[in-house]
Amino acid sequence: MPVSILMPALSPTMSEGNLARWLKAEGDVVKAGQVIAEIETDKATMEVEAVDEGRLAKILIPAGSQGIKVNTPIAVLAEEGEDLAAAASATPTASPAALSSPSSPAFTPVTGGSAMLSSSQVSPQSSRVAASPLAKRVAAMMGVELSDIKGSGPHGRIIKADVEAAAKTKTAAPAGAAMSSGAGAPRGAAASTPAMNVRDFADKLGMTYQAVPNSAVRKVIAQRLQQSKQTVPHFYLTIDCTIDELLDLRKKMNALEGVKISVNDFIIRASALALKQVPAANTSWTDDAILHYAQADVAVAVATPNGLMTPIIKAAETKTVAQLSAEMKTLAAKARDNKLRPEEFQGGGFTISNLGMFGIKEFSAIINPPQSCILAVGGGEQRPVVRDGKIEIATQMTVTLSVDHRAVDGAVGAEFLAAFKKLIEQPYQLIV
Repeated sequence: MPVSILMPALSPTMSEGNLARWLKAEGDVVKAGQVIAEIETDKATMEVEAVDEGRLAKILIPAGSQGIKVNTPIAVLAEEGEDLAAAASATPTASPAALSSPSSPAFTPVTGGSAMLSSSQVSPQSSRVAASPLAKRVAAMMGVELSDIKGSGPHGRIIKADVEAAAKTKTAAPAGAAMSSGAGAPRGAAASTPAMNVRDFADKLGMTYQAVPNSAVRKVIAQRLQQSKQTVPHFYLTIDCTIDELLDLRKKMNALEGVKISVNDFIIRASALALKQVPAANTSWTDDAILHYAQADVAVAVATPNGLMTPIIKAAETKTVAQLSAEMKTLAAKARDNKLRPEEFQGGGFTISNLGMFGIKEFSAIINPPQSCILAVGGGEQRPVVRDGKIEIATQMTVTLSVDHRAVDGAVGAEFLAAFKKLIEQPYQLIV
């Protein structure tokens, strides 16, 4: 009896994913536990192992397909001794509705207002006609009724091009009608300018560009950052840390054979210990309670080709600087190769974002929900400082703590930074 291989849910938040590539071809023998495909989730690219044994009778979803819903059949497995052709024909192919457009562009109105519309915002009239999801979104944004459009797609289905053509016809109304509908509006007012696809807008202006499709990771990053900035009440605290002693200690440790410690490793250790000293900063906000975490799970921002990833060092306060360094190197390499497992990037109570290696002096980071704090670290540089009425030169590093004011008060944020500064400026506390 043929077995359907379904699109797996590789993380609790995954609702759809992209089929990056098949590692088995039709007709290949498949054993339980073998990796048969790579799936790009909303977080990373992950390997999918076969649960059953048999031969791959038919691939229903080709490599490179995007937006495949969880539990959608993606292939058919024939049991041992079963006819491949019979097994392939016995299982229906995946519905086209299971796939979303692989190149759905981001739409932004020329002037204010939200560009993205939920399905509940699309008019009921639009939902009763045969149209692609992309065509429905474009129609809703451009103010075009789908019921007035004759589709040119398969079986009369309305596609994006049909909507855009109808929108152009709509905007080409007689000048008198346009003037009457916008009577009283100033010349060039936004009220008379229809919302349009950003790509169409760039084309109309003759702008040259290269359209790089957004990966699943990039889309999730954009969604989470926008949600954080719009819904989390941020406030910011900045402090300067003198790091001459830390740099000297690092130099001595790196002189030992087989040891290679970075400044960021000390920062991870100092953050973890500061969170234990000021546990009220190690929290997350929920509507009915503030969650106080028992251990310091520290996420560290890592730049990857697909966007920013934040692998997590669990219980960082229990690990030495050398252990943190080794673990961070491993996690960073896996992040860049899209090989992080869900447990390696999900969760965490605190995030560090360090741009000091790029020469950035100071910046403010956006909080990584549902965490309450993120520490933005600038580069160390020699600056004049006043000590006992005298000007001296010291190496200083500026750090800025972004804080969710719902869960962490200003005084708590200040206490955390004070504890962090003391640990950084007295770095021998970090290795005992």
